[in-house]
Order: sequence, then C-alpha cells, then structure tokens
Amino acid sequence: MEKNGNNHKLHVCVATCNRADYSKLAPIMFGIKAEPQSFELDVIVLGSHLIDDYGNTYRMIEQDDFDIHTRLHTIVRGEDEAAMVESVGLALVKLPDVLNRLKPDIMIVHGDRFDALALATSAALMNIRILHIEGGEVSGTIDDSIRHAITKLAHYHVCCTRSAEQHLIAMCEDHDRILLAGCPSYDKLLSAKNKDYMSIISMWLGEDVKTRDYIVALQHPVTTDIKHSIKMFELTLDALISFNKRTLVLFPNVDAGSKEMVRVMRKKGIEHHPNFRAVKHVPFDQFIQLVAHAGCMIGNSSCGVREVGAFGTPVINLGTRQTGRETGENVLHVRDADTQDKILHALQLQFGKQYPCSKIYGDGNAVPRILKFLKSIDLKEPLQKKFCFPPVKDNISQDIDHILETQSALAVDLGGTNLRVAIVSMKGEIVKKYTQLNPKTYEDRLELILKMCIEAASEAVNVNCRILGVGIGGGIIHQHELIHGSSFCAAELGHIVVSLEGPECLCGSQGCIEAYASGIALQREAKKLHDEDLLLVEGMSMKKEEVVSAAHLIQAAKLGNTKAESILRTAGTALGLGVVNILHTMNPSLVILSGVLASHYVNAVKDVINRQALSSAKTVDVVVSNLADPALLGAASLVLDYTTRRIY
Repeated sequence: MEKNGNNHKLHVCVATCNRADYSKLAPIMFGIKAEPQSFELDVIVLGSHLIDDYGNTYRMIEQDDFDIHTRLHTIVRGEDEAAMVESVGLALVKLPDVLNRLKPDIMIVHGDRFDALALATSAALMNIRILHIEGGEVSGTIDDSIRHAITKLAHYHVCCTRSAEQHLIAMCEDHDRILLAGCPSYDKLLSAKNKDYMSIISMWLGEDVKTRDYIVALQHPVTTDIKHSIKMFELTLDALISFNKRTLVLFPNVDAGSKEMVRVMRKKGIEHHPNFRAVKHVPFDQFIQLVAHAGCMIGNSSCGVREVGAFGTPVINLGTRQTGRETGENVLHVRDADTQDKILHALQLQFGKQYPCSKIYGDGNAVPRILKFLKSIDLKEPLQKKFCFPPVKDNISQDIDHILETQSALAVDLGGTNLRVAIVSMKGEIVKKYTQLNPKTYEDRLELILKMCIEAASEAVNVNCRILGVGIGGGIIHQHELIHGSSFCAAELGHIVVSLEGPECLCGSQGCIEAYASGIALQREAKKLHDEDLLLVEGMSMKKEEVVSAAHLIQAAKLGNTKAESILRTAGTALGLGVVNILHTMNPSLVILSGVLASHYVNAVKDVINRQALSSAKTVDVVVSNLADPALLGAASLVLDYTTRRIY
C-alpha cells in the first residue's frame, strides 16, 4: 500500500443502482477484485437492478461472479416525480443500517442518478469517504444538478475529460483530489473482440440482419419536461416505422415519465412489429457489439454521445438531455425534435455512415489509474473537505496567529557572484536579506545555502514570520496562476537546450541557456578573457585581489571590447532561442526578463524572435521587469501562491 496504512487493505464499497452505472463500475470492481492483497470489496445493489420490468439486471452482477453483500429494494413504483423523491427517501432510510454494518473506508458512487444522490448523502453524513466517478460533466437536465450535488458531497473525483476536470476545479474542488482517468467503460470498449458479433446481432435482431443495416434506439424521459419528452418519443417511433429498418428498441430507465413512454410503445405495437425488437436489457458486452456494428443509434442516452463514439457509429441525439456533453463528429443533434419529418431527415443523413473513432472519453487505461489513485488515499488525512475558493475580500474577523505572525517564504537566488536568501512576506516585502559570495565548488555552495537558510529561518521567528516553504526557480503563469508541474519542477527554463555541442552546464548537460547566459556563465567567459589579458580595455581597471565577475564583462563590452561584445551577443542569442522554444510551446502573450542582465539581453531576444519565431508568435511583448529583486520575489511567489491557495 502506498499511503493508507501499514498492511491495511482498503475496504471499498461499490454501490450500483442500474444497468448503466454497472457498465462503468464493473471494470473498477474487476480491478479491485484482482488485488485482494490491497483491497477488500463489498457490493451493494439497489434501484432498478431489482425490478423485473427493468430486466432484473442484478443477475449480470452475479454472472460476473461478484458476491452481492446487500440487496436494497429502494424504488417506489409510479414512475413520476413524487415516486423519484420517495425512492430517494426510502434509500436514505435503508442505507444507514447497511453502512453501519459494513463500515467501509471509502464508497464508490457513479454519475448523476437520484439513487446515487441518496448513496452519497448517506455516506457523507456517516463520515465515509466518497469517490465520485464521472463528476464535472454537463448534460442538460436535472441530472446536472444531481451530479454537481454529489460532487459537493464527494471527497475524491475521477473524471473522464479535461473539460470535466476544469469544471470540477471551477466548482472549488481540490485539484489534488481530482484524477483525470478517462471513462472506465472504455477499458472494455477498446479491448472488445469482434469475433462473435454476427451471432450477437442474429440473437437480438434476427438471422437475416447484416452489419450496418439496423438501428439501436434508446430514449429516456426528460424529468424537467416529461410531457414534451413523451411527445418526442412518439415522433421518434413514427420516424423509425417510416424509415423501415430493423430496429432494436431498449426500454427506458426508471425516471419519472418512463411508464408513459412504455404505454406509447405498446400503443404503436412496437413489441409485435416485424421491424422492431423491444427488450428490457442487453448485457453490456453484447450491447457494445450491437452499437459498434449498427447503421445508426438514435435517442437521448449518454451512451450515444459517450461510448458509441469509440466505434465511429453514427448517432442522432434527440432533445436536450445530453445538450452539454462533449461529442465526436459522429453525433448529429436534433435538439428541437418537434416533427416526425425532422427526425426522419436526420435518419436519412446519418444511417450507414462510418465516422472516425473518437477517444474523447478515454484511452482504455482508466482502471489502472483509478486503482493507483485509491491506493494513494491517506486515511489519516482529515475527513473534512476543503474547498479551493477563488480570492475574495478579506474577512474582517481576525485570528491571533495571523496577528502575531506574517505568512512568509524563504527565497533563494543562486547568482553567478553572490548567493542570496531572503525572508519575503505575503505582500511581497523583503523582510530581511542575506548575501554571501558564491563559493567555487558545488559542495561548498550547497553547504552555504543550507547555512543561510537555517540562519534566515531562525531569524524569521524573531521577526514574527511563519515560513511556509523555500522557493527556487523561474515561473510560467497561466490564467493568473503559477504552473507548478507534477513534481514542482515546472519552468526550469534555464535548462532548455539550445545547442547540442554547447558549453557544459552545472546540471551536467550541454548547451543549456544557463550555460550561455547566466551570471555564472558570463563570469566564466570573463575569467577566460582576463587570463588571456583580453578583458581590460581603456577606461577599465581592477584591483589585484578583485574577483572577476560578469559586471566586468558588461563594462568591457560597453567600452568597445569586441570579444566581450561577442560573448554577450551569443548569450543573448541563446536566451532568445530558448524564448522562441517557449513561444512555440506555450504561446504566451507576455515574456518578462528579470535580473541585472535583463536590460542587456532584451534587444537580442527581440531580434531572435523576429528572425526565428513563427509569424503567429512574433507579436509577443518582451519587457524588462522593474522590480528591485525579481529573482527573490519570483522564488517566494512559488511558495506563497501554492501554500496560501490551499489554506481556507
């Protein structure tokens, strides 16, 4: 185990409510079951799994050889709004006893169903950690509200797309507790074998049906506009009857309005129509093959806009139920499906096409990422959630610790001539600064840095400063925030290689920007010139004991020393090439050069950009920082930005 205790198996409870969420949870369950040394699994089954009208789909869980710990009958029949509310209430009544007996370390909850809201509410109130699968997505109905409510209750989040991840962050969820894994069902989709797909098609649609010559229809009620969604379903069936292709129709889910939709099916004789096969449930493995080889899928199921894209099968998405979903080019939206002709025209446009396969929702490796994420959960961490709220006006109330202490950082500047350490306050004020000559050897430098940091940390106590961390490095700012990177090593810009055969860098590589343009590099070149009596020109003088520095090289260049000018020009070009690489990678709107050498390089950098950069990147502004100690302030900001935005 990585974090969750010595030899402690993580006790995971997976609760599944219906056929749709089981298709996403099953791959995770198989992964957990395959690692008994790390996990203990309990399975709770509730919701429409246990209803005959919806296929008694709990049986597929048993067929997958999972032990079902508890079956909870939680659906109040009626298939209307009141029945949904009562079903949530019934689940809330029954779940506490089960969770008290199981006492799991974590509960895995999927998606946006009302049953899942009851699960998340129960677990949250009973102090059980919650891992929410597929949070952050946007569809277009009451499901959005339920999904985001579960997000607020959940402690950890597994999302499927980059947009969903950004939505979770925008909802003030802690980025450290969000995993961008992809959809677990894609692990099965992208590894599905096609050998027996013809026998599957024959079993569900008839032996005379060929690939790409049938339709799969799956439409659910929209609970925020039941009347319109029933009318739309009626129009869809009329269009399918007119289109005259073999069609597999799956019964709708248990949401309010489903009973009326089933009545529409029976009124039109769909269950006995020669072109239709109406079924309550298709096992997911077989359903994959059916949609993969269909001529088209039609309806408003999330499966159409998510999973089916993996095969490039054409999809007609009806109404508003999935309006906000990310989709591939295989999806044709008919948002205002108010006439039979409009739906029929969409069928004529889409049927039989083959689109490029889309992997918006996953790459087939979600489960290993999720298992690793589960293992990293530290059960010793406080259970109480923390939210990453955007900056707001300071609270007028005060805390004694904040009165007595100033939140600060230790900033370190590894200069060519001097080493500097400073205590920098939250307001960007340098409270105290320490400067020492830079020793010649790496070991001596490291020893001196540690000594200076210890001295500064001790002094911080005397000046009522609380040190939150030590900062060294450059920075990239995106959307007003510093980019830190996975191991806090982002923006090591000085080690961008600009020449394969350049001078050796202190990092051990060759041709880094730092090896050309840093203060240490210029000091090295100045010493070479001085040793060859080529540094000093008329107007310059040096004391015998004076240490040669980059400043002497700059002075020599200003006084007309052509060799010094050449060295500075090469350094500026190296820096410019590095900046061009950054422009082509990050496409920033502003480049800020800081430090004592910045003003000497700015023109050279601009020249290189004009010569080497793509036309789309040449418009970038390059300016010199006017801060007194930009290196120290920049290093401090790395610490202050990261630590303070996680204190609430």
